[in-house]
Amino acid sequence: MNSGKRILITGAAGFLGSHLCDRFIKEGFDVIGMDNLITGDLRNIEHLFKLPNFEFYEHDVSKFVYVPGNLDYILHFASPASPIDYLKIPIQTLKVGSLGTHNLLGLARVKKARILVASTSEVYGDPTVNPQPEEYWGNVNPVGPRGVYDEAKRFQEAITMAYHTFHGLETRIIRIFNTYGPRMRLNDGRVLPAFIGQALRGEDLTVFGDGSQTRSFCYVDDLVEGICRLLFSDYSQPMNIGNPDEITIKQFGDEIIKLTGTSQKLILKPLPTDDPKQRRPDITKARSILGWEPKISRAEGLKITYEYFKSLPEKEILHKDFTYFNK
Repeated sequence: MNSGKRILITGAAGFLGSHLCDRFIKEGFDVIGMDNLITGDLRNIEHLFKLPNFEFYEHDVSKFVYVPGNLDYILHFASPASPIDYLKIPIQTLKVGSLGTHNLLGLARVKKARILVASTSEVYGDPTVNPQPEEYWGNVNPVGPRGVYDEAKRFQEAITMAYHTFHGLETRIIRIFNTYGPRMRLNDGRVLPAFIGQALRGEDLTVFGDGSQTRSFCYVDDLVEGICRLLFSDYSQPMNIGNPDEITIKQFGDEIIKLTGTSQKLILKPLPTDDPKQRRPDITKARSILGWEPKISRAEGLKITYEYFKSLPEKEILHKDFTYFNK
């Protein structure tokens, strides 16, 4: 790793951003965290505030971004990432993916910094191929409820590649598949925290559709390792990073019931619009180019995550919001 270098991490107070701050602090970087706190939580990074090589700016990257001094790397992870968030704040979601990305690409160009942007498996939409390779262009509804997120990320990839090809900017694009671990918000609308939240409250687990939809869950430490390897690689095309171990939503619900040791059952509700039927990454490129693949089993990762959620204040556990997708 390039210790002594300076890195800007946007979305720093969020789930993934905060783990990235930890990783690069550990590697000896000077880390600048930036977040407008619209979905982030300062509790995720408050342990870093006392460190001399960490500084934080509360700022919306959809507005002009200024960072004094030199900058070697930028990790652009600012974006609502859960269905609850991007259904509540659709305009902000579109703006951070478009205007925010444009601002940060411009900053990277001025600073001569390498930039990695966080895209998503949602660019594949409701896929017609499984697993999803990077060459698959997707099956996306641009005007559906998920369109504000999906199309923001697709535009983000397009403008990033434009800066790479037209300006010669050093860019990296990661397509992140379902990731979980400590610091996820318990009621952020994704299936894993939704299931665990219902289990902790003694409620039945809600499955949308018949439960045959598939997801592939990657533990956050594995994802962070993949991000680091991609950032320091020479590969500029989009790359999938995720766990190819596929499971149905129904099977996953059964795993959560077993993990929590309760007698809850699964209840079925109608499937939301454009909910993907399959989600599994083809990680051939990550394996061959980065030498990366996930190491932490779902059983191990879920145990750690469950213990984290159990440790949250009771008021957070008791708060519930059923407006979520099987994401």
